[in-house]
Amino acid sequence: MTATSKITLPKLAPLTKPSASALKLVLASHVAGAKVDLSSGDVVALSLPSSLLTDANAGVRCILKSTAFDGSNTALVQNAAVEKEEQFAAVLQKKKTAEGLNAAEVAHAQYSKAFNKDGKLNYVDVIYFGTLYEALSEADDRNKKYPSLAAWYDVLSKSEAVSKALEIVKSQTVVKAPKKKAAAPSEKKSIEQVPLPELNPATQKIHHNAGITKQTNEKKLPIPGERNVLITSALPYVNNIPHLGNIVGSTLSADVFARYSRARNYNTLYICGTDEYGTATETKALEEGVSCQALCDKYNAIHQSVYKWFGLSFDHFGRTTTQQQTEICQEIFHKVYANDYVIEETMTQLFCEHCQRFLADRYVEGICPLCQYEDARGDQCDACGKLLNATDLIKPRCKLDGNSPINKDSRHLFLDLSKLQGRVEEFFKKSSVDGKWSSNGINITQSWLKEGLRPRCITRDLKWGTPVPLAGFEDKVFYVWFDAPIGYPSITANYIKEWEKWWKNPENVKLYQFMGKDNVPFHSVIFPASEMATGEDWTMVHHISTAEYLNYEGGKFSKSRNVGVFGTNAEQTGVPPSVWRYYLLSSRPESSDSMFTWNEFITKNNSELLNNLGNFVNRAIKFVIAKYDGVIPKADFSGETEVALIKDVNGLLAQYVDALENVKIRLGLSIAMSISARGNVYLQDSNLSNTLFSDQRGKCDAVVSTAINLIYLLSALIFPYMPETSESISQQINAPLRNIPDEFACDILEGHKLNGAAYLFTRIDEKMEEVWKKQFGGGAK
Repeated sequence: MTATSKITLPKLAPLTKPSASALKLVLASHVAGAKVDLSSGDVVALSLPSSLLTDANAGVRCILKSTAFDGSNTALVQNAAVEKEEQFAAVLQKKKTAEGLNAAEVAHAQYSKAFNKDGKLNYVDVIYFGTLYEALSEADDRNKKYPSLAAWYDVLSKSEAVSKALEIVKSQTVVKAPKKKAAAPSEKKSIEQVPLPELNPATQKIHHNAGITKQTNEKKLPIPGERNVLITSALPYVNNIPHLGNIVGSTLSADVFARYSRARNYNTLYICGTDEYGTATETKALEEGVSCQALCDKYNAIHQSVYKWFGLSFDHFGRTTTQQQTEICQEIFHKVYANDYVIEETMTQLFCEHCQRFLADRYVEGICPLCQYEDARGDQCDACGKLLNATDLIKPRCKLDGNSPINKDSRHLFLDLSKLQGRVEEFFKKSSVDGKWSSNGINITQSWLKEGLRPRCITRDLKWGTPVPLAGFEDKVFYVWFDAPIGYPSITANYIKEWEKWWKNPENVKLYQFMGKDNVPFHSVIFPASEMATGEDWTMVHHISTAEYLNYEGGKFSKSRNVGVFGTNAEQTGVPPSVWRYYLLSSRPESSDSMFTWNEFITKNNSELLNNLGNFVNRAIKFVIAKYDGVIPKADFSGETEVALIKDVNGLLAQYVDALENVKIRLGLSIAMSISARGNVYLQDSNLSNTLFSDQRGKCDAVVSTAINLIYLLSALIFPYMPETSESISQQINAPLRNIPDEFACDILEGHKLNGAAYLFTRIDEKMEEVWKKQFGGGAK
């Protein structure tokens, strides 16, 4: 029996030209071999048993039974081609014909595999032809201007299906436009473009235990008997704008764990701030011709702006140039000194006769004695990562004037780490195992301990820093790596007066610290040793999460050479924060260095976010909106496919929770995306379609209810990684942000009403790779 396509056309507004929507539906019917039954109506639509389908593209897929997504490369390319069509169709509707055809030419060439080559039309051919017919039929020199489209158009125009479709649609048009033109029938208007309403509790039917504990403005303190999580990310230097490697190495990774902890309803405090004292600040202030304080004020504001754009959820972001920093640092020193862990020694330092000053580490550059890197700093070699003394450098030079300095003696204070080696080793063995430190953090700490701890200088001949409160040393300040880690408790003290309840409460608080690998020794050895030396019961680090280096397009990030993407650049690309967060976290350099490339950045957006997560969420929500008026039906979850899905998801969910509990950031994200992919497979296996809706309503009810609940779970799992995306899903399904559960359950209940659908992601044109390479590769000004 031949199928029939019932298509409605507007009865009041005569068409002056073939409607793209009407042409798509009629052409699809002829391709499918179906009869066309035209009737009058208010809009162009495909008439279904219980509703009108006004989305012409969806109607084409329905007629041609191309609604299932099978995960194949062909399906991915076809989906991508249709998404691109929706973009240039909007341009053509604005009468920007040349711009729209140019975009269509690029899309047709780019996604050529989406179209049939044998003269037969598939659903992508039908959608493109319907949209482009009017513009291409009237285009001058189309073979020259749009060669790919023209060749395809000429072949299709000769097909019997196209000829019959045009004959039917043209018969409904008025050749000569009336003097008073009535409003043209609305073309496909994507529901994604309509602003969604706010959450509506009156239409929500949600299990009461699903919601995440709301954050309040009250200052947080540890709660006895609960899990209290204290999180820090390495304090960024205030002398520059952070690049992507800086961001993913500490602040962004810590933010993921903080958001995860809150979503598990742990009592969580996330602290960070700018590290503002030391040589680096003095040097940069000299370069910019401003005071140290003015420089700190400037870059502290820049850092806060960058982190706000990336969506970092600090409970408090502070700085080290505060009175609390001075008081706490000096108090710690007094106790360490009183306990006989500080010794005085005379150091031979580099002295610039031209500048008439001792040169602190950052004022000196030279050749590294270990790897021969020519621009090693006086405190550390960026090439091999080894800590140095300025006098170790070969051919040292003053960074201020380029002159060769001389050796000169100066009295300094040293933290006698040799006395603390046994206690540090004991602490390390227990904490690294109990807290499951990152492997690189363990290896770096073991290397330090194996070499043997030696007294380490904690003072410098500088003016910009925390003053040393000891007679005879009034002209010196504390070395930044004794002073900087104390910034964590001092910043907490600026947040809340009872800071010691977090920092001197090891029985009730677990401390998680995030950093790049070059910062490990100061967090795993020097700061813990300083805490031990006070004789007080400090909250010692439980877990250290370290990252290797993120490099850029085969080289290193360099602000001076304008190479790489820095925090303020990301926003300039127009790509939303969620995509940046996803890329950085999915490429997080955990066990070895990783490389940022624009090609991979674009591919991850288009292939992973758009075609996996975006496809699953949008397909399910749009179907419920179109077929159920957005209302979740009563459903039976005991079907074979539902039981199998729930079992698989629960297995993956357990792996996800285990990964995040052990701070395996990249693995957790990978598992969340695997759950999304499993959702796509579920929709495919269930054959979610208009046929399923009309022929097997009970099965369809179970599929959509299960899918929406899985989307709700996914919104929680991606919240630590892509909070804006999670919030978009929350708004679409009209449900509050939910917690991360131990088991997948159907918490969105029968009668719950969705808000609407919206695209989570948009495709990035592959041509942008070269544009961005040029802009951020070293040549842009």
